[in-house]
Amino acid sequence: MGSHRAISWRRAARTALVMMVLSASSVQPVRAQTQGGQPLDVQQLQEKLEQMEKQIQELQQQISAMQHPQGPSPDLTIGGEPEHAVTEQLVVTEQPAKAPPSGVQGTALDLYGFVMLDSGYDFATNNPDWFDTMRPTKLNAYPGEFAPDGKVWFGVRQTRFGVKTSTPTPLGDLKTHFEFELFGTGVDAGQTTFRLRQAYGELGAFGAGQTWSPFMDIDVFPNSLEYWGPSGMVFYRNVQVRWMPLRGERTKVTIAAERPGATADQGQYSDFIELQNVRPQFNVPDISGNVRFIRKWGYVQMASIFRKISWVQTQPSQFNLSGTAYGWGVNLTSNVQLGKNDVGKFEFVYGHGISNYMNDATTDIGIQNNPGNPVAPIKGVAVPLLGVVSFIDHNWSPRFQSSIGYSMVNMENPDGDLPAAFHQGHYALANILFHPAKAVTVGSEFQFGRRVNFSDGFNTNDYRVQFSFKYDWSKTFGGEY
Repeated sequence: MGSHRAISWRRAARTALVMMVLSASSVQPVRAQTQGGQPLDVQQLQEKLEQMEKQIQELQQQISAMQHPQGPSPDLTIGGEPEHAVTEQLVVTEQPAKAPPSGVQGTALDLYGFVMLDSGYDFATNNPDWFDTMRPTKLNAYPGEFAPDGKVWFGVRQTRFGVKTSTPTPLGDLKTHFEFELFGTGVDAGQTTFRLRQAYGELGAFGAGQTWSPFMDIDVFPNSLEYWGPSGMVFYRNVQVRWMPLRGERTKVTIAAERPGATADQGQYSDFIELQNVRPQFNVPDISGNVRFIRKWGYVQMASIFRKISWVQTQPSQFNLSGTAYGWGVNLTSNVQLGKNDVGKFEFVYGHGISNYMNDATTDIGIQNNPGNPVAPIKGVAVPLLGVVSFIDHNWSPRFQSSIGYSMVNMENPDGDLPAAFHQGHYALANILFHPAKAVTVGSEFQFGRRVNFSDGFNTNDYRVQFSFKYDWSKTFGGEY
């Protein structure tokens, strides 16, 4: 409004001055004619006109000063029409261009991964589908099962590729994580093939997809070359929906509903015909959660899980073999700064029916004899389990690192298990890692594994040396506008 008013004043002033000039020009010639019919005062009229023009310029400067108190307006004359120029300037002043908000971010895309060659020599032997791992459950269950001893092996199955994104939204950061490797398991055991690791999305305090179970703690995993890791560690990526109500710098809380599932061992009754008609039933998700307390010296995390595992007899029989077992577990983990160059990694886990959440265990449900009951002579029970992890990661220098430690898993087998069933596993390693460049790792590692059977008295040890070459890479795109 102020700008338009200023323009009106200018026009009004110009109009008034023009009228004054016209009035003066019409009066003076009349006066001159009365004195002799000649224009004797033309010079005086010219001087008055110059004075009026000077007044017009002074009024224009005053108006401009009122419109732009910070200083004189720039010369925006366009086509000899200064008024048009001022009008253009006023339009620009009233409708400034909008700049992007300060600090606003767009989607950030992070590509990362590594290429890794593993090689080594196994002084004993194990299941050939797991030739490049140290898993006590995959060692001989009886003499000569995977003979002969001694083998050289090579593989690139640890090679990995991942994509992470982060996008700000009014509801919080939208994050996604997709990752795969080449380590075949399950029906692809022993193969170099695609294996999904992460397929997870997160918006604010909520997440959904496949990622680490809240019952586990990935930070306990040592700085090792061997792929599979400590046998007594909870280690499971599961499909889940999670809620993270507290994500502070000192305290974090996570709760999740996870995809249920379990493994069972029919033990001595594997040929029992009635058991062939028993099918698993999972009608309740696994419920897990953790709370982590972070301090200057490290952190402590407490996690728990609750599970319902059922099985149903699908065909009529003289026996009632249907049943339900409730699994549960508690997991206490920690990283402790033991000195300037040392970090201790510790875990203690105990529970019933949690084997499939463990890094290297066997069955969640086992067969327990139930003598004296003719209708249900056997029953399924959740197998008790204990796991421990104790490792130290040490930095010798910026280029040299080492890790050394031990892990154990112990299962309390029910009496219906086979004598050769897995009972106890031991795992240990020590290594030296060298970084000739920031993204390159070359290392050597000694590994030890031991398997103990349930009741036949058999046990076996395995020793191996591994050499690995790892080449990391990453690239980030996007971010701020």
